[in-house]
Amino acid sequence: MILREAIATDAPAVARLYQTLVPHDRNMRVNPERISQIAADPNNFLLVVEEDGDVRATAFLTLCLDPMYGALPFAVLENVVVDPARQGGGYGRFIVEHIEAFCWRRGCTKIMLFSSAFRNAAHQFFSHLKYAHDKKIAFVKYRHEVYESTDPG
Repeated sequence: MILREAIATDAPAVARLYQTLVPHDRNMRVNPERISQIAADPNNFLLVVEEDGDVRATAFLTLCLDPMYGALPFAVLENVVVDPARQGGGYGRFIVEHIEAFCWRRGCTKIMLFSSAFRNAAHQFFSHLKYAHDKKIAFVKYRHEVYESTDPG
């Protein structure tokens, strides 16, 4: 099992994992060019767990500048997805523990992890890893819920 930053050729594998996360989202697409942009950005990380040449899990991490604690950042962790056929195999723990160690080394004051409200098994997993769900409340507004078209033009 290895953890690495995603590269452009991982786009189909990441898209397959995301499809399990949002199976009915017709707007979801993973562009190889965007993966390359993320890889070039020093504060954004699209990570994958690879084993035997296959991508088994992914997570997206952003380090955010924080005006509250001097020069210390905080982290936002999203889209933690393990291939459903591989869940329970340690891939989720592997990626999250490596992300945590990275964030603490970078001086992050906290890691905010976001998960879709319906992912009850994932919530139990995150709680087991000591992520508290009673400290903050997240709100979200999606563009497609405001505008009929997601076309920016």
